[in-house]
Parts: sequence; structure tokens; C-alpha cells
Amino acid sequence: MKFNKGILFVLIGAGCFGFTPIFAKLGFGYGYSLGQINIVQMIFSSFFLWSLTLIKRSSFKGLNARNIPLIMITGCFVGLTSIFYYGAMQYLPASLAIILMFQFVWIGILLEWIFSKIKPAPVTIASIGLILVGVFFAANLNGNIQGLPVKGFLFGILSAFTYAGFIFFSGKVAVHVDPLTRTSIMATGSMILILIVFMRDIPTVLPLEANLLTTAVGVSLFGAVLPPLFFAVGAPLVSGGLANILTSVELPVAILSASIILSEAITPLQWLGTAIILAAIALNELGSSLFRMRKPIQR
Repeated sequence: MKFNKGILFVLIGAGCFGFTPIFAKLGFGYGYSLGQINIVQMIFSSFFLWSLTLIKRSSFKGLNARNIPLIMITGCFVGLTSIFYYGAMQYLPASLAIILMFQFVWIGILLEWIFSKIKPAPVTIASIGLILVGVFFAANLNGNIQGLPVKGFLFGILSAFTYAGFIFFSGKVAVHVDPLTRTSIMATGSMILILIVFMRDIPTVLPLEANLLTTAVGVSLFGAVLPPLFFAVGAPLVSGGLANILTSVELPVAILSASIILSEAITPLQWLGTAIILAAIALNELGSSLFRMRKPIQR
């Protein structure tokens, strides 16, 4: 029963993240800048998470002068991802920005290789190749893409690197600290970064308009608040490999929502590319497990 609940919670968390492009595009449609959306989003996220931390009386055990700055720096990767991910959506269709950001899968494998000296298995290399093939189709490189700005592609790829960095370092820094407390400190670091980067936009946020608040709260809830909370509950109840496969549901949910709600045209070739990317992720997770199971015992 717990296992089924874990699957459900991880799926809900990943699905929530898939709706963030809707609110980002909505905010740009209202005429708000990248800075305005990010400022209100991060302030709301920090306020909400710290309120929840204090209400639940989460433990502060394990925090010290050394790891608090490291937790905040890790949280800065969330702020950078928000800047680049939503920045890409200013120039590209949401579906393409999503696909570019989803390259964090193979970039994360690369970071493990560089920093942890964990050499990817043959099945992992094969899955990376499949992901790149999937990106070629999903990005519709053969379609009407020539007129799209290079800056949008650059932002999309940078969002993949920063998101992969967040996943990598969040699994290394102060993992013994209460998850809710750690998430709140990360949100604080992210908020400080956003306020510094978009310092000139701070005066333009006030007086706070209802449309800006709706946009920022939507992006915050579906991007920075609900997914971590659902993952914190569901991830411990399933295996790490299964959790990674389940979180990939974010990709089709995001593309489907962009198609239905934002009325973006998604071609059959793009859906094929998306399916190839999902299959590559499953191959990497399930294939690695099967390879270990079938590996002969050394005598």
C-alpha cells in the first residue's frame, strides 16, 4: 500500500512541475518582465516554505556555520534554473523550452562522471545517444525553426545545466538536515540571488498587481513548492531508479499542457521524439539494474 502511495505522490509532484510553463507564458502575455515574475515567485516560495517549516516545527538539528552557506548556494541553482528556463520561454515555444531543459538527464550523468568519478555504464551511454536522437525529433529541427532566436536555445541549455547542478549538489550537501528546513534555506538562497540579479526590477513590482501575483503564485506553487513536498513524501517509498522514471512524466505533461492550454502546435514527429526520450530514461534506469543482476559472480 505504501509503495502505491509513493508512486502516486512522485507522479503528482512531477506532474505539477509540468504546469509551470503555463503560468510563465501567462505572465509574459500580461506584459510582465522575467525579473518581475521571478522576484514575486521567489519571495512567495520562501515565505510559504518558512511558514510551513515553523508551523510543523521542523528540526534545525545538524545546521552549522559551514553547511548553511552551502545549502543556500545549492538553492541558487534553483534561481538560475528559473531565470534560464523562463527566459527561454520568452523566445521559444514552451514545448521546445521544456525539451531543452529536460537535457538535465544526460548532463547529470556527465556531472557524476566528472565530480564523482562514476563512469557511465554502456547502457547509460546508449541511453544518452537515444536522448539526443529524441531531442532531434522533439525539437522539430527539420521544421520551421530557423527564425527562432539563438538566445532562447542558449537559455534552454543553460537551464538544463543549472537544474542538473541542483539535483547533483542537493544530494551531496547537508543530506542529514530535515528536508523541509533544508528546502526553506535553499529557497532563501535562491531568493537572494534573484533579488541581486533583478535589483533594478524590484521597484516595478510594487504596487503588486493581481495578475502578477496570480502568475507568480502559480509558478511558485507548481514549480518550487508542491513538487519538492510531494517528492519528499513519495520518493522514500519507491526505489531511486523508479523515482527517476516516474519524474519523467513531467515532460509529456508539460508538452500536453502547452498544446491544450497554450494552443501550441505539437507535430507527430515531436511526440515521437518525446517518446524516445522517455524510453531512453527508462532504458538507463531499468537497463542498469538488469545489467547488475545478470553480471556473473567473480570467483
